[in-house]
Amino acid sequence: MVVDLGYGDAGKGTVVDLLCATRPVHTVVRFNGGAQAAHNVVLRDGRHHTFAQFGAGTFRPGVRTHLARHVVVDPLALVAEADHLAAVGVPDALDRLTVDGEALLATPYHRAANRAREIARGADRHGSCGLGVGEAVAYGLAHPDEAPRVADCRRPAVLRRRLTALRDRLTAELGPLDAPPVADCLPAYAAFAERVAIVDRSWLAGALREGTCVFEGAQGVLLDEWHGFHPYTTWSTTTFANAEALLAEAGLAGTAQRLGVLRVTTTRHGPGPLVTEDPALPFTDPRNPTNPWQGRFRFGHFDAVAHRYALDVAGGVDGLALTHLDLTHLDRAGPALRICRRYEGLDRLPPGPAGDLDRQAALTARLLRARPVLDEAPTDWPATVEETLGAPVLLTSHGPTAEAKAGPLAGVFCARRASA
Repeated sequence: MVVDLGYGDAGKGTVVDLLCATRPVHTVVRFNGGAQAAHNVVLRDGRHHTFAQFGAGTFRPGVRTHLARHVVVDPLALVAEADHLAAVGVPDALDRLTVDGEALLATPYHRAANRAREIARGADRHGSCGLGVGEAVAYGLAHPDEAPRVADCRRPAVLRRRLTALRDRLTAELGPLDAPPVADCLPAYAAFAERVAIVDRSWLAGALREGTCVFEGAQGVLLDEWHGFHPYTTWSTTTFANAEALLAEAGLAGTAQRLGVLRVTTTRHGPGPLVTEDPALPFTDPRNPTNPWQGRFRFGHFDAVAHRYALDVAGGVDGLALTHLDLTHLDRAGPALRICRRYEGLDRLPPGPAGDLDRQAALTARLLRARPVLDEAPTDWPATVEETLGAPVLLTSHGPTAEAKAGPLAGVFCARRASA
């Protein structure tokens, strides 16, 4: 199970690709998020793809993708992603895809409403990706029996009714939406249903018994819907919880290794707390440019306080993957990358009960005022991170390709947890 212990963008995609390149993986299971994910994988021959809904192991022949019911599925974006994969040498991505019929659909109406709300916030934007994922989740919570779901793509009359009700409700609330008529959307969803294997929740239990599976998380624990720093969060559970629930349903609770991914620079795309932010750091990330919805990609020194909090709310890990170690040589171009073990007057962020958003908002306000205490750059980053966070570094990444990885997970089979 691969989860980001920061604000996202730590390198989950490249880690998942490495796992699929070095062991016989049957399926990559996506268990949260939706089309707003952006997991970059670069092959040794230079081919590159930003994985949004397909699993980041798709470059590896035979590795399947399963979108579990916790994923918000955007069929239109998924087909466009499959087209790009075909252009870079993977023509069978859709053939290796299964989708749980219970998963919510993200539609053009959700996307238009998401963007309208974010624009209306003005200077108080939350940093949404503008793809309608949170809007789809909110609508599903408000109207659970009427929210469009993947299985509805096989029932045109039901889908028409649900899309029409969705459009009408959002239009009544927000005014005219920049989205196509329902009749124009239906053929695309029907084509999706004909092309993709839509399954029930029992499919995953079979896949888990057929071979090794990698559970690929989206976004980061510090953006978690319940434990993140409200309101700069996602409408998704970004911890291991969904993956653990899926394993428990299959009778395999506790059998997966928990891997937390961190980069040596603590980063954030868009607004919200980033206590160790330092605009003078000489880093850029060409895969994460400034965009009109999320805003600027921000860099900070390694924030052990925030990452310890992520470990606490995620329930701990069996090991860590430490990425972007190739960036540390750039220190000579500007101030050295340092490590923050505590904030002024604050050594640890205590986790609270899930769902107490008032508490999380108060924590956010405190973090926006917090000042980091920076220690000198370590000479051995992996050893220092191990000591500071109390978890072993099992994988290090010194570049974007699988060949640029090192450590126990880079070329051996994952051992199951002792409880397995």
